[in-house]
Amino acid sequence: MKTIKLVAVLGLFLATSFVGNSNNNPNWGATGHRTIGEIADDYLSNKTKRKISEILNGQSLAMVSTFGDDIKSDKHFNEFYTWHYINMPFDVKYEDSEKNEKGDLVTGINKCKEVLLDANATKEDKAFYLKMLVHLIGDLHQPMHVGKSEDKGGNDIQVRWFNDGTNLHSVWDSKMIESFNMTYTELADNTDKISKEQVAYLQKGTIVDWVNETQQLAIKVYGSAEVGEKLSYNYMYENFGLVRSQLQVGGIRLAKVLNDLLG
Repeated sequence: MKTIKLVAVLGLFLATSFVGNSNNNPNWGATGHRTIGEIADDYLSNKTKRKISEILNGQSLAMVSTFGDDIKSDKHFNEFYTWHYINMPFDVKYEDSEKNEKGDLVTGINKCKEVLLDANATKEDKAFYLKMLVHLIGDLHQPMHVGKSEDKGGNDIQVRWFNDGTNLHSVWDSKMIESFNMTYTELADNTDKISKEQVAYLQKGTIVDWVNETQQLAIKVYGSAEVGEKLSYNYMYENFGLVRSQLQVGGIRLAKVLNDLLG
């Protein structure tokens, strides 16, 4: 797939300096989601920016990007839990897979879009689903959110990150980003410079196309480590370029979705 090739090319050009870190903060963790929101802001039309500001009372995309995780601690929002991921076998595409009756990333994103396009939806509902949409587009670009059901997207694959016990999902969610030791604004400011043509190319396709693309990346991630393996500098060197490119692609595509809805 051409898009995957372009993502890989982007990753090759990303810087890979980093430091080891024993931080066990489980929050693309908060920094990753905020990075995607910050990147998206650079690709929004002025009209879209005005509408977002109106709906969110001036809050930025970076500020609201963690909302989907923030509400997990409240049981009243349990119905949204399955929206954060898709579990399906690696030998089928999303359109041919058995769907989670409780919903998944695709159905969650579609619901958010539906509410934002509904002229009769309240401002409160639009704000809620806009925040969820920003978060879910971020999740869509984290490979382990399109992982296997049997290990909960890598959550049950125990590894070590430098000297700390963790799991493969967390390594990709937050550990590598934490170890890189940049703020979300620094990460957003240091993305690769790409052409308008490359941006347009990355924004092609549907949500389902992007899910199937992320699944191909997930297959590679699953093959990158073994249960119990100690991951450190070499793993960071080999994989952090993909993390950074996915943050960039996620931001660019989030902007596309928002411009289409609100622009």
